[in-house]
Amino acid sequence: MKTIIAACSQNLSGSCASVQSALRTLLAAPWPSQRDVRSWLQLLSVLQWVLSFLLLGIVSLLLLIYLVFTSFWPISALYLAWIIFDWDTPEKGGRRLPCLRRWSVWRHFRDYFPVKLVKTHDLSPSHNYIIGSHPHGILCVGAFCNFITGSTGFWEMFPGIQPFLTTLAGNFRLPVFREYLMSGGVCPVTRRAIGYLLSKNGTGNAVAIVIGGAAESLSCRPGVTTLILKNRKGFVRMALQHGAYLVPSFSFGENDLFRQVVFEEGSWIRSIQQRFQKMMGFAPCVFYGRGLTSVQSLGFLPYARPITTVVGEPVAVPKIEDPSCETVDMYHEMYVRSLLKLFNENKTKYGLSETDELHIL
Repeated sequence: MKTIIAACSQNLSGSCASVQSALRTLLAAPWPSQRDVRSWLQLLSVLQWVLSFLLLGIVSLLLLIYLVFTSFWPISALYLAWIIFDWDTPEKGGRRLPCLRRWSVWRHFRDYFPVKLVKTHDLSPSHNYIIGSHPHGILCVGAFCNFITGSTGFWEMFPGIQPFLTTLAGNFRLPVFREYLMSGGVCPVTRRAIGYLLSKNGTGNAVAIVIGGAAESLSCRPGVTTLILKNRKGFVRMALQHGAYLVPSFSFGENDLFRQVVFEEGSWIRSIQQRFQKMMGFAPCVFYGRGLTSVQSLGFLPYARPITTVVGEPVAVPKIEDPSCETVDMYHEMYVRSLLKLFNENKTKYGLSETDELHIL
């Protein structure tokens, strides 16, 4: 009996010593600093955003199709009925959720790059505005962060102004993704949707349009500032028809977030990209960024490069229901001059040299 008790005592003392040793090792190990935790949160916030934009719609669509062939088919049927019932909502201002725009995740998203908004002139709530957002880049990070999330202080800088961002109408045909877009204030870039915001939604609305669109994304690469704008005049005609002021904005650093394989004009791959872009509305860019584990690894996350979006001086536009081509050309030229002035006055402040020029095609 004494032998058994002694053996048990030895085992207990050995277990206690092992636990104490493990605790000492754990306490001696370096704990993540606050800076490390912030970096991880920033990386995760960008990861969820990229995955949402690239995969949420497609994965949701495939999941609903799969459920049709299972006992959960009523879920797909009910959601299809909901989309049919809710079909016109994106064209009528969407369904904004203020809580989503104030989501703390967007502060980490902003700080990852970081993204900054710069105001140069006031915007009166008694007018409506079309904000031209340049350049497109790969994923329009600057436009999304400044005009959709509340993380950069748009409402504080422009009190009484409600921003909206437009994107391809096809995105609102994807299940679940359409709800995600509308909840932030994203609308289709269609005449009907923009016209609703500028004429039937009161005043103080600012509709941001990425003028260059998918065609511009094909030429996006670091150190190049080329815009597709010379023949893009539909936004000017819309502004004239509704008396909305034109406001140029430029996101310095947008083109530095990814590396893209740019194919030369005239090559067969470039022709395929352009043909695909005309048919589907978006361009199949071949790009890469950093990986999830380290900056040196390759992946689909954007590089952490500062983005500064400068909002310029509004161009006053009269209301003309049926503007002539000459009038549209005149105000388009005024807008281009205002954009060039904005770019030249701020380029040296935000990473470009005095010799850098803005090329407009």
